[in-house]
Amino acid sequence: MANPFRVLIVDDEPSIVSGIGQILKRHGIESVGAENGERALALLRENPQLGMVLTDARMPGMDGYELVEHVRQAHPNLPVAMMTAFATPDLAVRAIRAGAEEYLSKPFDPEELVHLIKKIRDRHELEEENRQLRQQLSGGVGINSILGQSPQIERVRREIEMVAKSDATVLITGETGTGKELVARALHGLSRRSTGAFVGINSAAIPSTLLESELFGHAKGAFTGANRAREGRLLQADGGSLFLDEIGDMPPDLQAKLLRVIEEMTFSPVGDNRSIKVNVRIIAATHRDLAAHMSAGEFRADLYHRLNVFRIELPPLRQRQGDVLLLARHFLAYFRESMGKRIDDFEEDAAEALTQYPWPGNIRELSNAVERAVILEQSGSIAIECLPHEIIENRASWPGVGDAGRAADSGTRSESGGTLDDRLAELERRMIEQALSASDGQFNQAAKVLGLSRHALRYRMQKLGMN
Repeated sequence: MANPFRVLIVDDEPSIVSGIGQILKRHGIESVGAENGERALALLRENPQLGMVLTDARMPGMDGYELVEHVRQAHPNLPVAMMTAFATPDLAVRAIRAGAEEYLSKPFDPEELVHLIKKIRDRHELEEENRQLRQQLSGGVGINSILGQSPQIERVRREIEMVAKSDATVLITGETGTGKELVARALHGLSRRSTGAFVGINSAAIPSTLLESELFGHAKGAFTGANRAREGRLLQADGGSLFLDEIGDMPPDLQAKLLRVIEEMTFSPVGDNRSIKVNVRIIAATHRDLAAHMSAGEFRADLYHRLNVFRIELPPLRQRQGDVLLLARHFLAYFRESMGKRIDDFEEDAAEALTQYPWPGNIRELSNAVERAVILEQSGSIAIECLPHEIIENRASWPGVGDAGRAADSGTRSESGGTLDDRLAELERRMIEQALSASDGQFNQAAKVLGLSRHALRYRMQKLGMN
């Protein structure tokens, strides 16, 4: 069930807040009031589902213009309207520049106010419907984006559905490339926070010296080069979900600060003594064995237990052999569409090679292999020659695929006969030729398609006697 559209009314005069609330209530619109800008920002953190802000321009302390700027930074998609008894063209321009969508002069007619609120509400609902439709058309971030029919992946989908509606901290584990971020996005998409932000940060991808600032933000002058205050990922995720990827690589000093966030929902930016309250759902992921790291003293035990409230373990692709072709055909459909190619399916030997390969890089490796094959293929189906070399070599080593079987597989594609080394050399030569053809003779591009450096491609061509 969709959340009701609620208006946050901000005015330092309680009678105005109450009066506007009564007008809106008579027209079936819910509202909540705040007496100043600071209280309004606190309510937005506590109520991420609010539909819009209606604020007075002149208030003691934080005025309406400053409030609008704060709202725009923390909630960029939240509509804001401003009202004032001192309407002038200059003030109207100032309000629009601050980020207000509408400007209302006091005193106003109640019908004018209701019309403005309904207009913003209808536009907000239409934008939300369009966002959801775009997600559905692109594969979305919901449960249907978790593809597969194996018992292991069915279990993962059930676990996502069970925990999504709660605010429990979730720990997603699994090898690199198994789809941990996809599961995190599905959790967010099915949660009550789905209209809030999904913000991710990868502990392994950011230098430890910068990670704290990225996560918590920093004050102006907090360190050399901090010429202005900067909002961190944690505040950006306020009202939504924070995805902590590769949590096992987080430095020990940051682990203690993250523990405080999970326990108290408060944090302090770097170089700032203020304690800022947030409302976020924590989703963490790692390819590491956190229990082993904890035993070795490399990961805090208290943080581990806080993160491991609900654990979702993703199976490697080699344990989902029946899902390989389903996933490969999904990627084929995507890449042929994006490249404008007419490719129907995989040829039988290519399909067999895909299903028998152990996929150490998991789904990410499969996606890359299919993308490469679509780039190379010039006919209506993916031939085995278009697959990466290691997949072809793996197929050649199967028990039962002897000289006769390989000769039959080569069929019309191989005229050289001879040893396996001869056939592999011919196959390598054909793949290089196809890559050069697909790249219009551009050597650097052909090397990129083949996953080789320029020097490695030149060496292989010389070894094969190719000019």
